[in-house]
Amino acid sequence: MLTQEQEKWVSHLSDTKKVSVVTFDPTCEEKFLIIKNELQKLLGNSQAIEHRGASALKISGQDEIDVYVPVSPEEYGATVEIIKSKYGESNSNYSLKRTHFITEIEGKHVDIFVVNKNDSDWIDSELFYNYLLTHPDILGNYKKLKENASGKSLREYYKGKIEFINLIIRSAKIQ
Repeated sequence: MLTQEQEKWVSHLSDTKKVSVVTFDPTCEEKFLIIKNELQKLLGNSQAIEHRGASALKISGQDEIDVYVPVSPEEYGATVEIIKSKYGESNSNYSLKRTHFITEIEGKHVDIFVVNKNDSDWIDSELFYNYLLTHPDILGNYKKLKENASGKSLREYYKGKIEFINLIIRSAKIQ
């Protein structure tokens, strides 16, 4: 089940554009480290830069690298401006929640997200990620869900993925 906010977000996605899911690319970690180094040159070595998503989990995905820059609400605006100076205008901006930038490294699509580290969406996504790392059976189910979604519409893909994530987050919170 999706929240009202998630339902609204999913409804804006294409129901004709198809998702392509590919096997894990072992070069992702090396490419992530290049982007991490670039970001830390901009933001300082003490800034957390997190590799998340399918490539961080080493499972099939949309052939991209997800990079997260978690910051306090007080640092959010300045961090977005600094990253904008390197990667250009953001692709989307949900003020004080998540700002999305797109770049490429050695032919690989990279999504960079500045996130409010105190926002419940970030906290829940970290709970989900860490739960998958400690529950290989659930990680296997997530991998299958993604692989079975190849060829589905973007809207269908994200609806199924978010429903799965919500289920796992609920389970993780009661444990």
